[in-house]
Amino acid sequence: MKCHYCDRDAAYAAEKDGIKVGLCERHFRTQVEALADSEELAAIREQIDIDRTE
Repeated sequence: MKCHYCDRDAAYAAEKDGIKVGLCERHFRTQVEALADSEELAAIREQIDIDRTE
């Protein structure tokens, strides 16, 4: 499987509803970094109180 964004071999693949998408190492890291900085993830963290120390 090839990366969704370039012609490199995919290092990771995700599947949902029968659709499979691959990402090379570089593009996987880019997507994870973008998610880590997203407002959506911040909202989820706030909802589940992910930073608690209990």
